[in-house]
Amino acid sequence: MDRPPRPDDRPELVVFDFDGTLVDSDEALLAPFDLLGVDRRDVIMGSAVAEECERLGVSMEAYVDAYDTEIVRPFPGVEEMLERIPRWAILSNKHPASATAELDRLGWSPEVVLCADAFGWAHKSLRPLLELLDLTPADVVLVGDSDGDVRCAREVGCRFVWAGWNTR
Repeated sequence: MDRPPRPDDRPELVVFDFDGTLVDSDEALLAPFDLLGVDRRDVIMGSAVAEECERLGVSMEAYVDAYDTEIVRPFPGVEEMLERIPRWAILSNKHPASATAELDRLGWSPEVVLCADAFGWAHKSLRPLLELLDLTPADVVLVGDSDGDVRCAREVGCRFVWAGWNTR
């Protein structure tokens, strides 16, 4: 049986949410909905892209086509932070095409990137990542900016850190 993580344990892997955690992407995420006629006040940030598009009655393909992968920027200090972390991964509700384009543009190479398609287009989960890398919840810490991220950490019992640099 796995022991619960202790606060002083160093994680084997730091898992980051992408949007709103590593990159300031609110405008990039909302602008396609604007173009598709959806009031941005109706958008629930942190949702899985397919689920949110379905809920709002828009095509996910149209949303992805309207998404601008050139405008997101890392939050201040994030690039320096990532350089100091030996092992890190990304767990995201984002469409994989958008994530790949942004990661390539930023020159970031996380050990693993799991996007919405890895979860059957439903909300993300840490379970597939833990299985893929043969890690336990005690081996990882999840860094995120939403209640959905907290839910992911609680689901498996790993530590969670709020991305306090996101003022939202």
